[in-house]
Amino acid sequence: MSDLLSIGASGLKAYSRAMSTIGDNIANAQTPGYARRTLALKEMASGTESALVGRNVSPGGVTIRGITRAVDKWLIDDARVSESDATRAATRLSWMNRAEDALSNDNNGIGTNLTKLFTTADKLTADPNNKTLRAEFLQTMKDIATGFQGTAKELSDMSGGIADAAQTSVGELNTNLDALERINDGLRKARPGSTNEASLLDERDRLVDQISTQMPVTASYDDRGTVTLRASSGDTLVGNATVTHVAVTTAADGRLSFSVGGNGFEPGSGNLAGLGQAADHVADQRAGLDAAAAQFAGQLNAAHQAGTDANGNAGQPLFSGTTAATLTATSLTPDQVAAANASGSNGNMLAIGGMRGANDPEAAWAGRLAEQAQATASARAQESAAWTRADGAAAARDSVSGVDLDQEAADLLRFQQAYSAAARTIQVARETMQALLSAI
Repeated sequence: MSDLLSIGASGLKAYSRAMSTIGDNIANAQTPGYARRTLALKEMASGTESALVGRNVSPGGVTIRGITRAVDKWLIDDARVSESDATRAATRLSWMNRAEDALSNDNNGIGTNLTKLFTTADKLTADPNNKTLRAEFLQTMKDIATGFQGTAKELSDMSGGIADAAQTSVGELNTNLDALERINDGLRKARPGSTNEASLLDERDRLVDQISTQMPVTASYDDRGTVTLRASSGDTLVGNATVTHVAVTTAADGRLSFSVGGNGFEPGSGNLAGLGQAADHVADQRAGLDAAAAQFAGQLNAAHQAGTDANGNAGQPLFSGTTAATLTATSLTPDQVAAANASGSNGNMLAIGGMRGANDPEAAWAGRLAEQAQATASARAQESAAWTRADGAAAARDSVSGVDLDQEAADLLRFQQAYSAAARTIQVARETMQALLSAI
């Protein structure tokens, strides 16, 4: 009867732990990074078994081997890579949308005022001595210069914002690297198969997930579950009880450079890659804006200086400054508008109106906006495709590691019945023992 009692007791202990494990699964069904756990059981060998005794029947009950996590390494790695790519695309698109807004005509009015410039020039050809039209011509120049200045400031602020975001992201990344090494230290001390070990492994995977959304990493594991993390450059981030931090530097034009332990590397995916690509794009737009401002000012200055004003004096430059941020309209009076030239009182305005064409400032600006719109649309399509793939990879990972409440409910009922049966086994053992004692 003692064997029957011990068998029933082992069943009660095992099935009680199994139900607790299922309860833990149910409670953490919505916890990020939690991997479904199962209790591993095995038959307990009887202490009375002997190879010298033939046909010896001596069951020993059940024992707990430990807790196992439902994970698939390939699906985990695929989900990390997919989300890293999607995060890069989303970060890049976010800043490209802002760049598009900064360049848009609704924001700066440059396109509208360039059109107004040539329209006013056309009106002056019909009435070159009209002071109201002359004043309107000069005001349009001021509005265009203000538009360039405002756009330059927005793009400059955007570069600063990207740099700040990169510094914040690198700070969070380094904090996670430090935390990951602490998890490694805990895993070295944890008892294999324990709930503590399972919790540490969940936290380890969650931290690696977060790190991989910042930059691409390669993870390898030892037999205790501790992770060695390497950057795409091969440099070790976490490993051998040491942590190497990531650093970011910002160039004068806003471009970003990343390094690990002083060694430069280029993140191919993740938030840092998206910020790096966004910084490059904004830097290109700033350089292009400066070139457009310089070209515009050069063309208009040359055209205006080729004519004469109402007093017969040579036309003066309409703009000063060589960049979008420094572009400033020259302070002129309406009489100083050089509408005339040697061919007549409206000859220079005719020449300025004749600038309109494939290479004029208006067409060049429209082309710049079209290029930005096309680049943003392409980035939007890439972002959508990347998240579709990431969602699919995450669903595949969750199909293995996620908690299915219907399955947990069925398992809970199964182990509840097994627990009741184990309790009944103890009750039968007690009743049988009592019957034997009563018969003596």
